[in-house]
Amino acid sequence: MTDQENDLSATRLPAPLPSPLPWYARPAARAWTCAAPSPDARAFHASLPGYASTALHELPVLAAEFAVARVFVKDESSRFGLPAFKALGASWAIDRILARDAHRAPGPGGARTLRFVTATDGNHGRAVARMARQLGRRAHVFVPDGVHPAAVAAIEGEGAEVTAVAGSYDAAVRDARAAAAAPDAVLVQDMAWDGYEEIPALVVEGYATLFAEVDAQLEAAGAESPALVAVPVGVGSFAQAAVTHYRSRATVGLRSGRGMETALLAVEPVGAACVLASLRAGRFTRVPAGVTAMAGLNCGTPSSLAWPVLRDGLDAAVAVTDAESMSAVRDLAELGVSAGPCGAASLAGVRAALTGTGGAERRAALGVGPDATVVLISTEGAAANPGL
Repeated sequence: MTDQENDLSATRLPAPLPSPLPWYARPAARAWTCAAPSPDARAFHASLPGYASTALHELPVLAAEFAVARVFVKDESSRFGLPAFKALGASWAIDRILARDAHRAPGPGGARTLRFVTATDGNHGRAVARMARQLGRRAHVFVPDGVHPAAVAAIEGEGAEVTAVAGSYDAAVRDARAAAAAPDAVLVQDMAWDGYEEIPALVVEGYATLFAEVDAQLEAAGAESPALVAVPVGVGSFAQAAVTHYRSRATVGLRSGRGMETALLAVEPVGAACVLASLRAGRFTRVPAGVTAMAGLNCGTPSSLAWPVLRDGLDAAVAVTDAESMSAVRDLAELGVSAGPCGAASLAGVRAALTGTGGAERRAALGVGPDATVVLISTEGAAANPGL
């Protein structure tokens, strides 16, 4: 039994979630509030060479499809030269690690021997490897089954050592944890468990920059505060950043507390919907991860740090199939937006939630009316999945 199994007493679900639409809703989440995220990460990102807000595309075709006023897609197909948003979390966490360790005595061989170790389904590992290379450090990245060879080659192209793990993402995390026990190594993981929370919390802080950009971009476009924001979910750290951002706005008084009007929808693959399963069970729950084109979301265990925030602050969760995600990839491409299967999952999830049998009831649960503004977060571009 692992430490996390002991500490969290997780429920296990032996089978995929039921059809036709795996769905959970709790409209009362919009009344929950939390502390505001630190603004330090955004200032740090703005100071980095090559920083710019990624595009926010308005897509009237989707607004017509969903019978709402406006639909925007946050396009993370190019972030610091990488095809996904993950560099936001990795860069801030690594900067804080180095600032912390600068006050400590160097280990054997000196401080520059420090290695960054992580497990990844693709994008996070490449972001850690890129930051390590830029800082003259080494990176060791563990990848599970199902990561495309081209994605592995991209990580190796950043100069990282890559170890293939015959197993799931959870197995890759276990191997990375073991490797990071060496005195010259530090684990930079975007997933938390009992006793490992400081660095994942920094990663989540880094992701907050994306949502601050969305606020500024919507204001510049003359758009209302979003009625619905859809986020793809793997272990839940990115969704944690979304919930923290939108649920904290009433606390800090931004936009007169209108952030409480924003419904937050988590979107997962049907074969790895650990957050949806946890929400349905009312407790931290693991599911067996299968095989999915949404490789970056193929996680069977939620982050322990994210889970309480998602439990209390998410309005809804839905699981989508590979076919639905790939259809969304094609639709976004036709509209000029480059998205991989994980990024397009947000469109697939909103489509599942707002249309089809039961769509009116789900729309009401989300508080989405004809005057609504909807934001889809596309977390990766097509270049993140070169084999598809």
